[in-house]
Amino acid sequence: MTCHEVMDRVYEADGGENPPLVTQLRMQIHFFFCPRCSREFEKLQIARGLLGESFFPPSPSLEDAIMAQLAQIEEVPEEEYYGVAGVSFRSWVITGLVILLTLSTVFLGMDFLKPSYDWQSSLLLPVGITIGAIVTAYGAIFIGSHLKELTDRFNMH
Repeated sequence: MTCHEVMDRVYEADGGENPPLVTQLRMQIHFFFCPRCSREFEKLQIARGLLGESFFPPSPSLEDAIMAQLAQIEEVPEEEYYGVAGVSFRSWVITGLVILLTLSTVFLGMDFLKPSYDWQSSLLLPVGITIGAIVTAYGAIFIGSHLKELTDRFNMH
């Protein structure tokens, strides 16, 4: 699910209707991997809680003033609000760890004695090149797609 779809489902559930269980699970998975949507959902839950407790006394004049202010605000295009759909920093790190774990354990299930005896050290060269190419390509794409976040995090201005 994209950020836009998830937030639409969250706003639709405002009427007290709960989405189907599968949709709720997909939304929870999206909230785990998308910190921006997770923060928005938490803010909305807090606001709903405040409004549900009758925290604010009814005030018709305040409501009219707020509605007048809202009418003056320009609507933000969806592309600006939701941004470009991408993969979060946390997802990149988790995927990188899975790739490293997979590359390091891929040969454990194979009968490695016969090929290593037949080819001796010449087998290590293609294996090393393959692992090095995969790790280098993944690292380059990760750094290239998160350059601003990394420069801010490590103060490399």
